[in-house]
Amino acid sequence: VLLVRNRKEFHALGSKCPHYGAPLSKGVLRGERLRCPWHGACFNVRTGDIEEYPALDCISCFKVTVEDGKVFITAKKKVLTLPAITEHRQHLGLPSLVGVAALVCAETLRQEGFTGRIIMATNEKHVPYDKSKLSKEMNLKAEDIYLRKPEFLEAQGIELWTEKEAVSVDFQKQKVHFMDGSSQKYHQLLIATGSHSGFLKVPGAELQNVCTLQTPEESSKILELATGKNLVIVGASFIGTGRSGLLSHCARDTNGTSLEQQQSCLAGFWLGTAVFIAWNFLMNTQTSPFQMLQNKGVKFHMKTELCELKGKDGKVTEAVLANGENLPADVVVAGIGSTPSSAFLKGTSIARDDKGAILVNLHMQTNIPNVFAAGDVVTFPVALLDGDRSSIHHQQVAEAHGHCAALNMLKRGKELHTVPYFWTTLLGKSIRYAGCGKGYTDTVVKGSLEQQKFLIFYIRDGHVTAAASLNCDPMVSLIAEVLYLGKQISKEEAE
Repeated sequence: VLLVRNRKEFHALGSKCPHYGAPLSKGVLRGERLRCPWHGACFNVRTGDIEEYPALDCISCFKVTVEDGKVFITAKKKVLTLPAITEHRQHLGLPSLVGVAALVCAETLRQEGFTGRIIMATNEKHVPYDKSKLSKEMNLKAEDIYLRKPEFLEAQGIELWTEKEAVSVDFQKQKVHFMDGSSQKYHQLLIATGSHSGFLKVPGAELQNVCTLQTPEESSKILELATGKNLVIVGASFIGTGRSGLLSHCARDTNGTSLEQQQSCLAGFWLGTAVFIAWNFLMNTQTSPFQMLQNKGVKFHMKTELCELKGKDGKVTEAVLANGENLPADVVVAGIGSTPSSAFLKGTSIARDDKGAILVNLHMQTNIPNVFAAGDVVTFPVALLDGDRSSIHHQQVAEAHGHCAALNMLKRGKELHTVPYFWTTLLGKSIRYAGCGKGYTDTVVKGSLEQQKFLIFYIRDGHVTAAASLNCDPMVSLIAEVLYLGKQISKEEAE
């Protein structure tokens, strides 16, 4: 049990974050808000309710009394063994095109009292799962990373239609049409179709050993194909480099190669930031991630790009680079970004940007009445960017979108208010990023680059707009909480 004192009030809560089990005693407490030190989930200390994702469950609360200067906590033994509260009050949707944003939307609708029909339709064969684990624990089965079991959705009265791909939407008739020829009317619609890789789509052919990493099946396939083989990863972003590290660890005797046409090993990062500086600062040190991966057998080909794949019978055997090098390739993995999955909306009146992302406002409302959108498929106004639009492809943001969309389906007038929080791990080193560093003009570095424990502040207009860290997890949660509360940190304070 975690005992919290907020001024003269005591609260007793579950001690572990229900997301990944982080010890909340190492978290950040501000007023009645307790933020997880690992991934930024936030809980109300009075009620245990979720205040910020990525956690999907609340934490348990226990009765506290104070007598003669002593604090007494009363709890049932069986409750102490539960990881989180699993009871949910009765929330809305109609066909929700599925992902974590749709899942949170459906749950929120039930929790807020909506009793009508909710349908989630997905072209996948699984219930929504933790996609962040696909590049971190590639040997897991799909069932191991389900965010909710099918039985849970059934108990909540949420219909899940798997392998049901939407091909068009008639907004006038309020009807979704599916690949199998069927259709479904809706009263309110959430589009949460995510994004996809457009890499090497060959009409009428399947390249057997060219993969992306978007489903559990692809993850397992890559791990199986890569063991003891020549692996070529196109792209040296977080996704590409994370796969390099994991595969070099999991797949024995695998020869890894990572290609990047930018000069920086990790150019082209999340949230439109040109380069994730935390890594660039490390590039010239002996203990850099770049060097660590090289020590694991990963070869980097920088300032070049893939121009041709050679092979036969639908199987690639060689990757040809623009600089003239030919690389043997038993497996090719693409990690070069993604495209919003919105092609099925082409020709409709829904507003999209030039990349296909759906435009939404702070209520997650599109330009069409009763149609909402959330997750990777949208571009939305970011408060930390003074309302400028951005697409942020990450789980915590998608969950915040789904929650906000549900409340506005219920006419609650809720505006999106969240601080984007990114996390990953590379070769045992934890990386965290909170805020929006886009357009930063200066940085402040605290800690030791050589010892691989540091915090970097991103400065714009004299104030901190984001923070990144290596092995300093709680500090980034602290910055996220300060930014969430609307407090400003000057460059001088950061220093």
